[in-house]
Amino acid sequence: MKIEIHSLSETQAFAQKLAKLCVDQPLLITLDGDLGAGKTTWTKAFGKALGVKNTINSPTFTILKSYKQGDGKPLHHIDAYRLEGASQDLGFEDCFDEGITVIEWSSFIEDQLPEDRLSLSFEEGMDENRVITMEAHGEKSAKILEGYHD
Repeated sequence: MKIEIHSLSETQAFAQKLAKLCVDQPLLITLDGDLGAGKTTWTKAFGKALGVKNTINSPTFTILKSYKQGDGKPLHHIDAYRLEGASQDLGFEDCFDEGITVIEWSSFIEDQLPEDRLSLSFEEGMDENRVITMEAHGEKSAKILEGYHD
């Protein structure tokens, strides 16, 4: 499924709609796209829609940041950019079992990800234009994608 985004407010609306479908369940969302494609901007809007009060920023150097959603469950934000080529177990399994985890640059740790996940691929266009391709991998993420259509 492809979504066309033309402004920051449309990015926020897209993140809010998806957040409503994801709340109250453990879920993995992977984000891929070039630098500046909007992955962190989307994550900020998504976190805000989930009730995160703290400022969400890119965890590029810390790799993992955890926030508290409005319901008290965690929102984990992982930036795997610096993990390219890492072969050891990175211990992210606990993140996948509780709350919602958003991973930027997930292709760098593909072999460590659970099978069920919702993938968002960001393509940058002119100005604030973006095309986001959503793809479900597994039963739970397929239900979320179906809910988005309704």
